Amino acid sequence: MKSNRFAGVLAGTALATITLVQVASADELRMSWWGGDSRHVATQKALEVCGAKHGHVIKGEFTGFDGYLEKLTTQMAGGTEADIVQVNWPWLPLFSRDGTGFADLRQLKGLDLTQWSDADLDSASVNGILQGISVSTTGRAFFFNETTFQKAGVAIPTSWPELEAATKTIKEKLGDDYYTFNAVKETAQLLVTLAVVQKTGKDMVDPKTNRVAWTPEELTQGIAFLGHLVEIGALRSQKEEASDGNVNLFEKPDWAAGKIAGSYEWDSTYSKYADPLQEGQILKPVPMLHVEGAVTDGVYRKPSMLLSISKNSKHPEAAAQILNCLLNEPEGIDALGTSRGLPSSKVAAERLAGQGEPEVRAANEIVVAASGPTVSPFNEHPEIRGIFIDTLEEYAYGQLGAEDAAQQIIDGVNDVLAEFD
Repeated sequence: MKSNRFAGVLAGTALATITLVQVASADELRMSWWGGDSRHVATQKALEVCGAKHGHVIKGEFTGFDGYLEKLTTQMAGGTEADIVQVNWPWLPLFSRDGTGFADLRQLKGLDLTQWSDADLDSASVNGILQGISVSTTGRAFFFNETTFQKAGVAIPTSWPELEAATKTIKEKLGDDYYTFNAVKETAQLLVTLAVVQKTGKDMVDPKTNRVAWTPEELTQGIAFLGHLVEIGALRSQKEEASDGNVNLFEKPDWAAGKIAGSYEWDSTYSKYADPLQEGQILKPVPMLHVEGAVTDGVYRKPSMLLSISKNSKHPEAAAQILNCLLNEPEGIDALGTSRGLPSSKVAAERLAGQGEPEVRAANEIVVAASGPTVSPFNEHPEIRGIFIDTLEEYAYGQLGAEDAAQQIIDGVNDVLAEFD
């Protein structure tokens, strides 16, 4: 009896010691993010279960997207940002010009980086320093209205020459007010980008020189490609779009009726474009279309968002532990679900297989499988995008030829890039 009692005391003492060690090692962390109500609920649940698992307390700081950048900019300037920060991928140059804006995730223990592809890690790196981890991967995919093509008796195109031939047939059989594709504003920019990347294998920005990688001749061909699609009637002209008030594609009656039969949109937005279609019409994601002589698929693939760890965090290892739980461990994966899109982490993607809309998953699989160079966040820098889109409008209205437009874009983009040297 005495021996058993002594053993019980030892066991109780050991349990108390373990508890004290857990309490002593518990760290208080903060995580900031933007999103809607469903994401807020899922993230708070994930932080609760991951905190309980690893013995940490994490305070959530969340809001909508509007105002988040301004708040984060103020915090980063004062070094008061949260330990774990949700960051929009195009903001990397703003917060980490040289790769030192956030903690280097490769230097922190507890985060299993083998769950991400090299492409994912490269997209979130600056000067080779990993500044965040991709939560989900998104990219531009081709969507075509299968019903319209079937009505005209032609197959959904698999190349641009096939689309040109299909355009001729559809107009002959269904009418001149039918168009096989759409490209306005940002989509027009990305369509030109796609053509140049497919032909050259180069992203717009050379990471070594931090200048435009394309020659004026290469970009001229891309702009002329866009002009050719307008000339053959595959696309409505910019003048026609402007006369209609540049209405969003998914709000256009002609899109709903199948008179605009295709577009190049984010894979995650499939439902936005499929839902408005009239009854009986089917929208399908299809593999990348290629220009003649393409050396790559030219996929525009990027992290939809990143999770980064503050370089000012007092508990970076604990933050890495929680980050790994959110993205790689069953408790965090199950709690977050697809609230931030289809996950980039291999283990999370496998665990959540089958969740989400089938067509969205199909589009995402096309994006993930396609080839292309690593895309620079500068492609979406507001000034760079503005220069590109404004110049394409001047070209569309005949104010500039393709050669002059290409030179104007290159000069303007290089001026912006020079500010980040």
